[in-house]
Amino acid sequence: MRNVMPQSYRFMVTTPHYLASQVGSSILQHGGNAVDAAVAIGAALAVVYPHMTGLGGDSFFMIYSAKQNKVAGLNGSGRAAAAAHPDLFRQQGFTRLPDRGVQSALTVPGTVDAWWEAWSAYGGGKLAWADLLAPALRYAEEGVPISRNVHAWMVRDEALLRADPVLHALYFDSAAASSSSVLKREGAKLAQPMLAESLRAIMEGGRDAFYTGGLMQAMVGAIREDGGYLTEQDFAAHRSEWVEPLAVTYRGLRICQMPPNSQGFALLMMLNMLDRIELARIPRHSAAFYHLMAEVVKRAFRLRDLHLTDPAFHAIPLDRLLSGDLAEELVRDILSPTAAQSDGYASPPSGQDTSYAAVVDEEGNAVSFIQSLYYDFGSAYVAGETGIILQNRGSYFSLDDGHPNVLAPGKRTFHTLMPGMALKEGKPCLLMGTQGGEGQPQTQLSILTGIVDYGCTIQEAISLPRWVYGRTWGEDSDKLRLENRQLGDAAERLKRSGHQVEVVEEWDGIMGQAQGIRISDDGLLSGAADPRGDGSAIGG
Repeated sequence: MRNVMPQSYRFMVTTPHYLASQVGSSILQHGGNAVDAAVAIGAALAVVYPHMTGLGGDSFFMIYSAKQNKVAGLNGSGRAAAAAHPDLFRQQGFTRLPDRGVQSALTVPGTVDAWWEAWSAYGGGKLAWADLLAPALRYAEEGVPISRNVHAWMVRDEALLRADPVLHALYFDSAAASSSSVLKREGAKLAQPMLAESLRAIMEGGRDAFYTGGLMQAMVGAIREDGGYLTEQDFAAHRSEWVEPLAVTYRGLRICQMPPNSQGFALLMMLNMLDRIELARIPRHSAAFYHLMAEVVKRAFRLRDLHLTDPAFHAIPLDRLLSGDLAEELVRDILSPTAAQSDGYASPPSGQDTSYAAVVDEEGNAVSFIQSLYYDFGSAYVAGETGIILQNRGSYFSLDDGHPNVLAPGKRTFHTLMPGMALKEGKPCLLMGTQGGEGQPQTQLSILTGIVDYGCTIQEAISLPRWVYGRTWGEDSDKLRLENRQLGDAAERLKRSGHQVEVVEEWDGIMGQAQGIRISDDGLLSGAADPRGDGSAIGG
């Protein structure tokens, strides 16, 4: 399977759904800049990729302003309800937070405010707010074909979709809530009239419609009636946060990631370790390569899980975690034959319903951004007649008082979202990101090492056989999963070394869907979309 890699000297867009890519391209051709296009893409994805993202989720932006020659991060993750306290759930007999339903919708959705904040600060000024949401509104009203990936998740989540009356009406041929109704087929029209009305309200009223206006009232009224905890005050208090990206140097490139509560620093720890190893000497598809990647990932994840949460509630020793001294110590441990870590590691289960996209415009502005509902179809709960699926991101909190990520009112949870950007001499040379929970830092690691250490193009790097280690897609056990391409005897060698190996399909969806844009020294833009998904890259 091989995707064509479009190239251009003007602009480039890549998203996990071809219609969203077309929207971004159109915005750029009508005078919008990269941020305008990113907002329009985000809104379109909320309609055409509703299992992976939506108005009820969170988002993170990394924005390079060519005019300012500066990279800024925007944290659009929501905070827990004021009523959210561990005792609230312990008293109901919970030992861990519910994964689905209205009680899992514990955090305020941050995506709409992040769109508004990014556009207000960096929009090009030639297009109105309503212009950016208009394509999404049209898709919601008129309908779009159900794509391959959407349909695959509809099949997997049939019971969840059947249980919610709004989702049942959308995804089944029969509007009646009966067991005789059948899922719509791939290619069937998916129109979302309730979501269209919500989009219209946001077009007309901006972010305030969602956080203080009538749309907020409709959502909160439904949440309260159905036994949830988010209130008017929780929505009204929400604001996105501008942050300074973290960065380390890898083979001369400056690799930027979002700071906590994002897990982005885990990738930077991995790169710090690998920067001390001559990786190019290790064949890319060998058992030695996969062993090294697994050991690097385990060590970064152990330290990540000891600390990661909302930094406003728990001090995170980033200076130590990103230090060269720690990297040297961890590499010595990896290379010591008496200290192999190929035994199991209990990582926390995670969801990965996420959509990543990237845009570079003609002026040189660049946006790397990601949106998510957390699990596939989020909480699987629609707030009343708004058509908005609420995220279940709050289910990642712990009920253990001694855990850094313990649930608390107004707290942001440990977040898997991590848009990436690499700089060369202060300017973007690579934008990258992926769907995938635990797989996000690992896939970015695969892309980066593929390009920097093994000489791949951006499309070749995204198409490389991938691995993913840990508990992702809600799995209950840690495994090292390998795609069944160019493996040779690597899987058997790894098993003999003690790894819990599972060989999956050649282009397995468990590896997520990555997108990327590479910018050469002479300004050539190369875009790539993951063959595992429904996306495309468009240059112009």
